[in-house]
Amino acid sequence: SRETAAERLRRLHPEIEDVWSTLKPSMDLSQLKRIRSPPKLAVTLLPFQIEGVSWMIQQEESEFQGGVLADEMGLGKTVQTIALILSRPSTKPNRPTMVICPTVALMQWRNEVRSKTVEGALSCFVYHGDNRIRDLEQLSSFDIILTTYATVESGFRRMKSGFQRKGQKMYEDSVLHALHLHRLVLDEAHYIKDRFSNTARAVWDLKADYKWSLSGTPLQNRVGELYSLVKLLRADPYSHYFCRQCPCKSLKWSFERRQCTECGHRSMSHFCWWNREILRPIQKHGPHGEGKLAFDRLRKLLSAMMLRRTKHERGNELGLPPRIVHTRRDLFSHEEEDFYEALYSQSKTRFQNFVQEGTVLNNYAHIFELLMRMRQSVNHPWLVTHRSDSKKDKDTCGICYEMAEDPIASECKHVFCREEMSMYLASVPEGQPPACPVCFRTLSIDLTQPAVERSEDVKKKRSKTNIVRRLDIEAWQSSTKIEAILEELRSGQSASSSIKTIVFSQFTTFLDLLEWRLQRAGIRCVKLDGRMSPQHRADVIEAFNTQPHLTAFLISLKAGGLALNLVSASRCIICDPWWNPATESQAMDRIHRLGQNRPVEVIRLIVENSIESRIDQLQEKKRLLFESTVGKDSSALGRLTEEDLRFLF
Repeated sequence: SRETAAERLRRLHPEIEDVWSTLKPSMDLSQLKRIRSPPKLAVTLLPFQIEGVSWMIQQEESEFQGGVLADEMGLGKTVQTIALILSRPSTKPNRPTMVICPTVALMQWRNEVRSKTVEGALSCFVYHGDNRIRDLEQLSSFDIILTTYATVESGFRRMKSGFQRKGQKMYEDSVLHALHLHRLVLDEAHYIKDRFSNTARAVWDLKADYKWSLSGTPLQNRVGELYSLVKLLRADPYSHYFCRQCPCKSLKWSFERRQCTECGHRSMSHFCWWNREILRPIQKHGPHGEGKLAFDRLRKLLSAMMLRRTKHERGNELGLPPRIVHTRRDLFSHEEEDFYEALYSQSKTRFQNFVQEGTVLNNYAHIFELLMRMRQSVNHPWLVTHRSDSKKDKDTCGICYEMAEDPIASECKHVFCREEMSMYLASVPEGQPPACPVCFRTLSIDLTQPAVERSEDVKKKRSKTNIVRRLDIEAWQSSTKIEAILEELRSGQSASSSIKTIVFSQFTTFLDLLEWRLQRAGIRCVKLDGRMSPQHRADVIEAFNTQPHLTAFLISLKAGGLALNLVSASRCIICDPWWNPATESQAMDRIHRLGQNRPVEVIRLIVENSIESRIDQLQEKKRLLFESTVGKDSSALGRLTEEDLRFLF
């Protein structure tokens, strides 16, 4: 009888036939052999952290040779990783551990390695900016190399695709890709979630004996994005491509003229095991039938390679102080109300035109701009009247109309803040192709590209175009929002001079105005935004943490939402709400985490009868919907539907 396709596949690739029945979940945590805290670790690990390090050691000895540590933010993923590095050093010379992290976390990692280990325990080198060692032997002599995703991607691109110099195409070897690492650690590993991005390819191409992904983002339902983390581990067969015609299998989709470079068979004869077994059944059937079977397989795979603990589960061990969140509601002054009502009326008219034409979702980029203007006007009318023009100024973000922080460029050559664009894309209605917020053409942009480099002239121009430099002091009028923040900061000072407060806003120009107003009121503060170099950021954080007279820290959500530890503060003011409540939770976690000894107070500022009070109601609606959903896919929180848009207007 003739051999069926399924029979031929089993004959050619016998290893995939019983893969699910033989896959063993990770050992029960209660059965783990607990390690002793490494002697060179300068801090005492909590019981659940010892459990975490013990699990990581077991994972390195398993077939995966690594895994995903997905503990909730604030549970000490960094210190557990440092303890792992101390517990299992390389037995071979010149095999360092490389940690890749976002730029904002670079100096924090360096400081954590220094403060959490005894002096001289680990040598650490920051490979970033001009500070790059080209000598392979010298670089590999360090215990830990710290670098960023953009640095790794840039080196990979120059090595593989080349670059232009004086009209000629040049190629350059990447010293990071020439290293043979003992261990590779990805902090905030969701930076490689797009499997087609150059950043993911650059990271996959690094050579390491053991590989780790650290991410506080729940991974259970982001099925497509999980593939990048599975492929990082090179887990067989979960991350491989297979040929239906011969025993060929590969980690890379490598074809020339539609023929496999390994076996010569056509691309149609090959398939991605992950897509076939997990992704497509879930996309096609959801949580039913074959989709349910795929979800069960995914859970089984995750249980074998991932560990996640939450603050709620480990509350007794953590001993975290309580966190109190309350919302302060204020009313506009008469002048602010007149300005806002005029802007709102104009915006609503434009929105109603889209509704009547039935083109609401097609004009999402236009509507997003209307919402942004209304949100800015609530903070201070001058954010709208004194905004820069992104069409005339190439360095201005096309979404928030401020000097772009961590700037990235679209294919249509417009510049945006990386985080602003990420939040914009997350909010685009499902099934709707995103449009460029500047030219409104279909948007194509890589969120993981290196930051657009700026000349010294641009940096000088930035200081000249600062909104404070353009203030007419005699015409200056404060705003309800600014005075509310000032009142809260003064109340914190009068109660106890040692209370420090973090002030979060999405708008850097608002923070510029606020900084000027606070200094006039005699409140000493520092500011952090995405326009600063890593060293400058580290210096500002160090000053705030160590100098008692600095009582307020103004932070751009775009720069400070991730990987910051600011437990020296016990109060947090969130100036402007976002429709995704998870964004606010991330900000709160900067101070409500391990190391915090005082009760934490979070103050959310809302101006009534404005877009903010509607966003506040929408947040609550989304939160309730999220909690009642079985799947709990947090990406749905950030997405705006047509119904949501109608509600906001």
